[in-house]
This record gives sequence, structure tokens and C-alpha cells, in this order.
Amino acid sequence: MRKRRSWMVAAALVLTLLVPTGAMAAGQSNGLAYDATRKAAAEKALLLTQTYGTTSVQYALIDHGSIVVSGQSGRNDEKGKKPLTAETMYGIGSTSKMFVTAAVMKLVDEGEVDLDSPVVKYIPYFKMKDERYKQITPRMLLNHSSGINGSTLTNSFLFEDNDTYAHDRLIEQLAQQNLKADPGAYSVYCNDGFTLAEIMVEEVSGMDYTSYIHQHFTNPLKMSDTKTPMDKLNASKMAGLYYPTYEGQLPNESVNVIGTGGVYSTAEDLVRFSQIFTGQAEGILSDKSVEAMEQEEYKKGFWPDDADTSVGFGLGWDSVNLFPFDDYGIKALTKGGDTILYHASLVVLPEHDMAVAVLSSGGSSMTNQLMANEMLLHALKEKGTIAEFKPEKSYGTPVKADMPETLLKHAGIYGMTNQLFKVDISKDGEMSVSMVQMPDYPAEKYMYTADGSFISADGNTKVSFVTEENGRTYLWSRLYVSLPGLGQTALSHYSGEKLAAYDLSEEVAAAWKERDGKKYYLINEKYTSVAYLIMSTINLDLAKELPGYVLDKKITGPNTAVSDLQIPAVVGRDITGYNFYTEDGIEYLEAAGSLFVREDAVKPIYPGQKSTTTIPANGHAKWYTIPDKAVGKTIQVKMPTNGSFVVYDEKGTCVNFTVISGDHKVVLPAKGTIVFAGDAGSKYEISIK
Repeated sequence: MRKRRSWMVAAALVLTLLVPTGAMAAGQSNGLAYDATRKAAAEKALLLTQTYGTTSVQYALIDHGSIVVSGQSGRNDEKGKKPLTAETMYGIGSTSKMFVTAAVMKLVDEGEVDLDSPVVKYIPYFKMKDERYKQITPRMLLNHSSGINGSTLTNSFLFEDNDTYAHDRLIEQLAQQNLKADPGAYSVYCNDGFTLAEIMVEEVSGMDYTSYIHQHFTNPLKMSDTKTPMDKLNASKMAGLYYPTYEGQLPNESVNVIGTGGVYSTAEDLVRFSQIFTGQAEGILSDKSVEAMEQEEYKKGFWPDDADTSVGFGLGWDSVNLFPFDDYGIKALTKGGDTILYHASLVVLPEHDMAVAVLSSGGSSMTNQLMANEMLLHALKEKGTIAEFKPEKSYGTPVKADMPETLLKHAGIYGMTNQLFKVDISKDGEMSVSMVQMPDYPAEKYMYTADGSFISADGNTKVSFVTEENGRTYLWSRLYVSLPGLGQTALSHYSGEKLAAYDLSEEVAAAWKERDGKKYYLINEKYTSVAYLIMSTINLDLAKELPGYVLDKKITGPNTAVSDLQIPAVVGRDITGYNFYTEDGIEYLEAAGSLFVREDAVKPIYPGQKSTTTIPANGHAKWYTIPDKAVGKTIQVKMPTNGSFVVYDEKGTCVNFTVISGDHKVVLPAKGTIVFAGDAGSKYEISIK
């Protein structure tokens, strides 16, 4: 055993849904009944389902190898026939990254992988356009510093479909990409690095990834309710899924980049998994590997100075010094996860042999993490480890001071991924921050203060400007966020990078001006894709405030734009380039493996005689607009076996998705759109009357 230093409507639920299941017999540690912790957990779970947009939540706390608190709250299936239990399974999203990180470290323990050797040693066929890819190491994949752009997720999120397209095509997709930074220069959240790590585990071990994690982790730890899309899943055990703008229960969500975010589990299974990191599970990973995972990897590249925060990468971990536990002198590790429909948080106190997992349908990983924090703090107090809960923090009421005129130079346009914001600074020390794409949204206001920073009127946010070694200027934001009943979180990060306008040639400017205001429709997602539920489109709007750019992307030619952002942590993640091409007179846009067609090619679908539409040989989906003549009429479609169609209203809200509803007759809304998706050659017989 490792030796460590001490250092939102559920009111009508019956009481049994809030009482821990399977925990009473398992769980008393050091003679405690954990009554106060159990009561607090039930109250927080109910609050999530009543107030914070969560459909259902499941939680568990483990202490020295015993699950001492376990419970659930909310609704499950729409008809109310399947109660939530401790065995109800949830997708854990990016919390899955801890499994692939553990898998890599297992191979390190066995001498099969060296964290600091090139990835190409283990995946010889891995190539990128940018020769610097040869410098990428396994460590860089796991600490988010590889320089890979971010997320290549075409056909990753599907409804009850374990198609391996995203996994199988990643190497091919990366071969068409450049890096956004030197490998190791800084850590910024990167999903593709963990899918690449999954592939590396398969190459080195000679096993498929699902079999590997079952053999080395889930089976030894008796995690019988932890699966992947490649397993045979029992649909009746999956948590019910819902979407705010769609009526009725949804099919289960399959995330087919398993190492990045595809694992299903339960809260009790996840805290069993956490025993690897508290020394309660011997023979799984070495102490050396576990300790390596919890080091401050983010400090190996440029990063803001130390401040309270919930983001500070280790190997796999989102944070290895999670707020507020550092205020108690307690080391806390965390990994959160969000798919489109599932959310998860795991918080581990390695030196106290404790952990909490909170999983949910709906909600967010942030609210789940806050609940996990509260459970752990209550348990620590109940055990006497901490005497009292510390008060919430802020930077205090701002005290105005004279501002040096040199700070005026920092006014201008700043970028983050797919967003621009404007910073205005007056000579008297007033600063405002406004979103360029949302001019009607209230600007944030700050005052220059005696400590040399700008602070918000409520004292919860402090900002200043930093010019890093790379010569780039960043807005450094430190903020405390409190959610009533759930506690407080903190974040310190560079929230944007200053961008400079530049002139385009007449030819390039003309090409982009012709695209300004146009909409592009997604056409290469599979017919089961969750993307069709949320109508993924790109609206191309040039920012007049920043000539030479489209959003955060610098225009580099008549058909190309590239994001040049270099921002650590989170807001510089998932940068993409835009590449346009024309085929048969139709313009297409490619971005991070996703393909879009320009709105000019989307034609109206008229009522009248029966007609057909067929998916072309390239498999691209076909979009149509709903003209006035068709509004209020009923479309009826004779469907192919492998296909779907989706109807949207004027606002882009999904009205009917056949994969969910099975309904092939729909009344057509005004100014709406329809998409037909399916296998190449799929034919749809259409009647509108």
C-alpha cells in the first residue's frame, strides 16, 4: 500500500430515491455513520435536479476502500417504470481519459512505453503535415501539450451506434493537419491526443482498447457496470436521456472515441477505480506511475502565475491542486467529463484515501464537481479532519487608483476559440469587455485598482495583461464563481489573446466579402449523429472590428483561414482552419474533418406529386428549405433501412428526428429546413400534402 504524507423538478420523488443504496451495509469507516454527509449529498442532488438543469444524478463516496455514501435523484425513463439505482449506467465523457492515461502508465510500468520517447516509435504510421509531429511524446498526449489542434470528432457522437469511423480515421485526419505550437510549448485541452493514446495502447499491447481496460482495470477492480460502446450493452440499465428543446426521451448516446470520452460507468464503479490513485488497489499501477500522474505537468510550458483555480493539468487530470481543497492544505485531483447529453466528475483526495464521483443526465460536469466537493468537505468535517468550512472568497470591493497611461495600449480585439471580444480602456481606469458577435449582450465592467489590476464591482473577478515569452499579449482572468447551495469554484486562465488587424489583397478580400453572412450546412455526419439534434451549421460573419479575420481565424488566402491562437488551459482549445473548395459549381467548407455545403445549394422542397431524393455516392446528406407553399402541410417519407430525416423550425430547433421518434409523418414549419441523411444510394420516397 502506498504511504502518503498528511498534508434543477424532483420534489415529488419518493424518499427511497434519495436514500443510499447498497451503502449502508458497506459503509462505515472509522466508526462513523456519515449521516451528515449522506444528508448533504441528498440535498445537493435534489438541488441539481430542481434548479440546475439536471435530469438525474447519481453519486458515491469511498473512504479507505469502503463505499460509505451512495445515492441518486431525479427521473429516469419517461414512463417512470425504471427507477434509478446504483447500477444505472451513465456516459462519463472525458472522465474516460483517466482510463486511457492509466492504460498508458500500465505499459510504462511494463517497460513497453517510455513517456518521453516519440509517439512515432509506437505508432510508426502516425504522420502530420507539420514535421514537428516527430517530437510529440506520450507524455505530451496526456498533459495536453502535443500542439495538436484539438478535436477531430466526425461521427463520434451517435445514437445507439458504435461505428468506429472516428477512431479508424484519426490518423488519416491528422495527416492533413499542421500543429498549432511546438510540442511541449504549453498545455491546452486536446481531445485528439487521447484518441491517439488509445491507438497507441492498441498498437503496443496487441489488444483492442476495450479488452485492454477490462483485463487490467475493470475486472480486477470488480467494476461490473463499466462498459464501452464496443461491449454488449443492456439498454435497460442506461440512464434516461433528454434534450431541453426536444420532446420525449432520447436513445442512448454512443461516444466512439473511447479513450477521449466513450466509457460508461456508475458512480460506485468510478470510486472503485479511484482506489488506484489512493493506494487502496495494489498491483494495478506502480506508486511511481500514480505519483507521476499527479505532478504539475502544466508548469512545463508557459502558464499564468499561481492563483486559485480548478484547472492545472497533470497526466490525464484536469487539476492536481483543485480549489478549494488547497485552502485546507489538502491535495485534490479531479477529472470532469461532458458529452452532449451525459456529464461526470471524479474528485480524489489521494492523501486521505477518499474520492467522490457524481454522474448525471443533463446538467454539467462543473455542477457535478461542486457537488462532489461539497460531499468531500462534509465528510472531512464529520471525521474531524477539518474543523469548519472556510468562507467563500473574493477580491473585495475594488479601490480605484490612478492608472498608468501605458495600459491604454492593451485596448483592442482579443480572440479565443471561435469568439472575439473587444477591450475598451479609458484614461480614468474604466475597462469594459464586450462580445463582438453579440453586440446587444451587456459588457463586463472593471475598475483599475490599487493592486495594479482591474476588478469587477462585485469583487469576484480580477483581470490584468500579460505579455509572455512568445511576445503575445494575453488577458489574464482570475475569478470566483459561486452557485447557491453548491459552493464556489475558481478559475485562473488567459481568457484571450490580443489580435492585430491587417489588410487583405483585393482578390482575397473580394472572395471573403462574397461569403459574408452566408450559412453552411453539415453534410458528412452519419444519419444516427447527435449533431442532427442540435443542427450544426456555420454562419460565416466577418468582423468589421478586425479586418483580415473570420472569428479567431486569420485569412490566409481566397479559400483559406487559419487560427493562430496560442492560449494555454481551455479557451485556446479546438482551433480549426477553414478550407473552401468548389465542385460542380457548389462551394463546400471543410473544418476539422467536418464538411459543410453553402446555403446557395440548399433548394426548396415543394408539395405536390410524390418525389424521391437519393443520397449520392459520396454519402453526403441532402438539405432542403421549406417554402411558403409547403408550410402547414404534412410530409410523409418512405424510409430506407439505413437513413433518417430531420425537420427544423425557423430557429434551427429540431422538430422531428426519425432516429429518435420513428415518426415519418411531420407537419412542416414556416421557414424551416429538412435534411435527409443515410448510406450512399439510400432512396427516400417523399409525399407532401
